[in-house]
Amino acid sequence: MKKSGGSPVGFYTMGVACLFLAVFFLTVVFGARTYRSIVAGQTGNNETRALLSYLSTCMKANDTAGAVMLYEEAGIRVLSIADGESGYGLRIYQYNGCLVEDYGKLGTALSPESAQMIGETDLFQVEEVAERTYALTTDEGRVLVRARCTETDDSTEALTDE
Repeated sequence: MKKSGGSPVGFYTMGVACLFLAVFFLTVVFGARTYRSIVAGQTGNNETRALLSYLSTCMKANDTAGAVMLYEEAGIRVLSIADGESGYGLRIYQYNGCLVEDYGKLGTALSPESAQMIGETDLFQVEEVAERTYALTTDEGRVLVRARCTETDDSTEALTDE
């Protein structure tokens, strides 16, 4: 005679297998959420530091005697970084909530409409805090850049102050 029901051991085995499958699925979901959260935090951190890193790198790349100049034009504070002795250079300034740069002949009028956007920031302050030491401040923080150049030495040192 055949029994018409399943054995209790078969149901038990099937239940344990389903339990392991559910735990495995929950582990994968939890791991994916954790990974997504870590990547989002890392991306936000990189974006936060990118603007200040870019500014200090621009200053380091062109660290020659007299290359950095600060001035105001039409009420806009401009960081001007000369590109050697060619008469051309970068002009970095804030325009409509964005930090922009344009490369062109130094001493000519600013052209914010054709400038390249570097990043969004509501705050951009540049000041010379000591001889050849500049403080660059944006929404993300503050970086100190010390130009170490003389007529023959063209290296720089960046100091972070957050």
